[in-house]
Amino acid sequence: MGTALIYLVVMAAVAAAVFGVTALVFGRGEELPPLAPGATPTRLPVEGVTGDDVRDLRFPQAVRGYRMAEVDWVLDRLATELDRADHERAVLAGQVAALRAELAGKSEAGVEAESPR
Repeated sequence: MGTALIYLVVMAAVAAAVFGVTALVFGRGEELPPLAPGATPTRLPVEGVTGDDVRDLRFPQAVRGYRMAEVDWVLDRLATELDRADHERAVLAGQVAALRAELAGKSEAGVEAESPR
């Protein structure tokens, strides 16, 4: 009887240890509450996200985390694309301003030519 009791206690301890490790690694199965509308689990500006904002972004790691190299690669690629898009937008805005100034200059010259002297 004593051997069976020791065997039963050891088996219960092993089962509890396996359960504890499994619960620690895989969680307890509960779902996370949904985020509030407009909320984000990371910190980014509401508007005007830049490449530096994406480069500075870091995700928290968990036991079942993510492949850091892949996420960092994606973040770096997104940051590069944001920088390129911002540069192109600035160039185009400069061209639009130059064309508007040129058009305004031509319309003023046309008004002066049409006015009677």
